[in-house]
Amino acid sequence: MRIAVARETDPNENRVAATPETVKKLKGFGAEVTVEPGAGVKSGIPDSEFTAAGATIADGAARDADVVLKVRRPGEAEVKGYKRGALVIAIMDPYGNDAALKAMADAGVTAFAMELMPRITRAQSMDVLSSQANLAGYRAVIDGAAEYGRALPMMMTAAGTVSAAKVFVMGVGVAGLQAIATARRLGAVVTATDVRPAVKEQVQSLGAKFIAVEDDEFKQAETAAGYAKEMSKEYQAKQAALVAEHIQKQDIVITTALIPGRPAPRLISAAMVASMKPGSVLIDLAVERGGNVEGAKAGEIVEVNGVKIVGHLNLANRVAASASGLYAKNLLNFLETMIDKASKSLAVKWDDDLVKATALTRDGAVVHPNFAPKSAA
Repeated sequence: MRIAVARETDPNENRVAATPETVKKLKGFGAEVTVEPGAGVKSGIPDSEFTAAGATIADGAARDADVVLKVRRPGEAEVKGYKRGALVIAIMDPYGNDAALKAMADAGVTAFAMELMPRITRAQSMDVLSSQANLAGYRAVIDGAAEYGRALPMMMTAAGTVSAAKVFVMGVGVAGLQAIATARRLGAVVTATDVRPAVKEQVQSLGAKFIAVEDDEFKQAETAAGYAKEMSKEYQAKQAALVAEHIQKQDIVITTALIPGRPAPRLISAAMVASMKPGSVLIDLAVERGGNVEGAKAGEIVEVNGVKIVGHLNLANRVAASASGLYAKNLLNFLETMIDKASKSLAVKWDDDLVKATALTRDGAVVHPNFAPKSAA
């Protein structure tokens, strides 16, 4: 059983799919682990640490591997170099990327999308969306504080009092909850909003105030899987009016709203941005899917009348060492379910709910029902 840890080809990706700790565990399962040179350097892991953990360092490690571990989906040129039948496990970003899925199918690899992991109890330790969003929420507050140019906590000094900053978090999933907790630890006055009624108590338990239009539609605004539903135009208008009034008084606004497989909902209009005080900061965590903030640009900081709209991509990547450590454990825990401990060999259980939920391609075809060609679905 040969496992390869591939070096990321995207120059802006700093994370790595394994750590010395997970390499040791993989070795314990009887695997030969090969790491491509420099794979962990941007996460603060030199090749020597992988070698000390029992891995071999070699160019083209993925060519003969039975399992390839990555952070991002391999490109067409990469995947053509993989062995047919190899398991490729990564964050695949499958929505709207049919050509990339076809390329993996044509290469004959069995691709697993970690972000499609079902949110069930036994899969919690494999949930990459949560592990990475947690760090993104933390980093959003750090970036917001850095751009704000004023102190966050209230400070009483002999020279006068510094008022606490007001931070507003829109979207209270994993990223939003961590943003609330981090902003509170830094001493800000925090408010938050979400269309899911279940999060109100969570927000309040962290010491923040919950802001929402709490009508009958609001009470039914959550899917069975725990995701936010898309709300009616009427509700969106009422919520927008409430937010528009509230946002004028905020110093830092963090937006985290995403609906899987759809463009990010627009939460903040240009008029709302214009109503904010100069020096205020907006951090848009959904900028890669079109953004929650009108005027946000992916990978850029835009300034509108003194208000900064921050569109950093991939915030978890901005704390790469921590993100890699958590992501590598997510991969390890998932891969462990596919290994027969007695024979120390791969034994994928194709009827396992985790496998069925995450498998994108197999035997030359796109097999996931959400992404398979309509004729095959």
